[in-house]
Parts: sequence; C-alpha cells; structure tokens
Amino acid sequence: MTIMEMFELGTARRSRGRTVTEADIVLHAGQSGDFYPHHMDAEFAKTLPGGQRIAHGTLILSIAVGLLAGEVDENAVSYGYDRVRFVKPVHIGDTITSRSAITATRPYPKRPDEFGIVEETVEVRNQRGEIVLAFVHCYLVSTHSKERQQ
Repeated sequence: MTIMEMFELGTARRSRGRTVTEADIVLHAGQSGDFYPHHMDAEFAKTLPGGQRIAHGTLILSIAVGLLAGEVDENAVSYGYDRVRFVKPVHIGDTITSRSAITATRPYPKRPDEFGIVEETVEVRNQRGEIVLAFVHCYLVSTHSKERQQ
C-alpha cells in the first residue's frame, strides 16, 4: 500500500475552541525564557497597535498542535513544521480553533518502501474567524502497519 493510498487528500479536521489566558503567557515565558515586553509588560503593550499584550507565536503554535492531537495514529510521528506564519496577534481572552486538511503525501526519500510523508495544512482562527496562524504539519508515517494493510 502506498502512502497516497493510506491518506486521502482533503481529509479535514476541526478542533474545539481554547481561550488563551494570562497564565498561558506567563507559563510560556517561564518555559521559553522569552520575557519580551510585547508579551509581559502591560504598560509597554498599551503602546502597541492592539493596545494589549500579545501571546507568543510559539505558544499559539503549541496550543494549535495540541488542539488537533486528540486522535493518535500510532504509525505516525511529527516530522516537523513548514511555512509557519504568525498572521495576526493573539491576545489574552482570544479563543482559537485549529482547522486542518491533508494537502500532500509523498514517499520518504531515505526509505521510500517503509515510510511516507503526510502534509497537513493548518489554519488557526480566532473567535472572529480571522486567521492568526498558518503552517504545514509534516508527519513521518510507516507504510507497514498491520492495521493499515487490513
């Protein structure tokens, strides 16, 4: 079975919403060491176009991936993220959802008989329906799963 036969292009998923909190931002700053004033200084943030603190892009990326992680495919592992774009700022109190669709499949060049790459294009939207983050999540997928061949 080829990787193209295992994953149907266009297969889509949508997550539930998740509201970004001040605690999320503070914890992420502590974990990442990124205490940039755009994220941490409420007075400085008043001078920004949105007038308030902005959540770290890497925090929103982490939340977005987690929102779609409900279904575990034991034959796939995250291979990385391509074309990550932080399109609009996310603020404390914004609620985000993740939407994804399989947009490409291909053999894994190093071991094409055993593995393939699946690309899932993800858009993250806020409560107003605006895209705040876009990226491609790449998965390394085994083509020799007993479950998949049945």
